[in-house]
Amino acid sequence: MSYDVAKTDAEWREQLSPLEYAVLREAGTERAFVGKLTDTETEGVYRCKACDAELFRSETKFHSGCGWPSFYQSLPDTVEEREDNSHGMRRVEVLCKSCGSHLGHVFPDGYGTPTGDRYCINSVSLTLEDAEGNRVAG
Repeated sequence: MSYDVAKTDAEWREQLSPLEYAVLREAGTERAFVGKLTDTETEGVYRCKACDAELFRSETKFHSGCGWPSFYQSLPDTVEEREDNSHGMRRVEVLCKSCGSHLGHVFPDGYGTPTGDRYCINSVSLTLEDAEGNRVAG
């Protein structure tokens, strides 16, 4: 699939830290409970760390206890979902629709949320922009 934001591997490596690259471009996972955005309750917009596309709003974030930021809904037409059968599991991978970067996975276990979904997203894949325009990287 082609994406609106396309860069060479070298350009991604130059832009992203080694951990960001491993997660966003190689579908890695950061350790649970270490991300700066996991437990934040700051209101704002969560953006793709790689291309700055808006992905989630703080109103859809909830505390799932899984160790990564959790959302019950993405912004319309901002993420791509595809089957992921790696590591002996059946999951649904979540990617940024603008640049194809790996964000995390979505699970149908967001019980008590309006959608029943839990978008389990790597904190390092995100940047939070608060109401005043300040940004915090995950």
